[in-house]
Amino acid sequence: MAEGDEQHVARYPDDVRADIRSWPTGRLLSVAARVVEGRFHAFLSARGLTHAGLIALHHVAQGCLPQRELATLCRVTDQTMSRTVEHLRRSGYVVKETDSRDRRRTLIEITAAGREVLDEARRQERDSDTLFGALDDYAAFREQLIALIAAI
Repeated sequence: MAEGDEQHVARYPDDVRADIRSWPTGRLLSVAARVVEGRFHAFLSARGLTHAGLIALHHVAQGCLPQRELATLCRVTDQTMSRTVEHLRRSGYVVKETDSRDRRRTLIEITAAGREVLDEARRQERDSDTLFGALDDYAAFREQLIALIAAI
């Protein structure tokens, strides 16, 4: 196909259904990942979030964190985390404060709006017909993905 598989799936679902069973498993996995990623990106974007921002919210939901520690947990550079936190702050999802015990450290804390959007994202991931709606058992699928990645 000249265009990407994920676009072809969206434009010509009947054509795809006709030959999808002949696709190699690697192609199935790759296309599924791109389709779901695109849908999830649209969901997040509509809420002023990015994938990186969602990961950061996941970590600060556990409690207030120094920005450098948050960067480490998210496996990004300090500069990347600085941009992510600033975007989250402008969206009202986190607040930044200077650590009163060490003025060189910046602490990041989730807001009520941040907790709300994180909870919504988690709910949509589990229950949405458009994100993973074709799954019969979300929990089992998640465990299979974990096993696949952990086996590498």
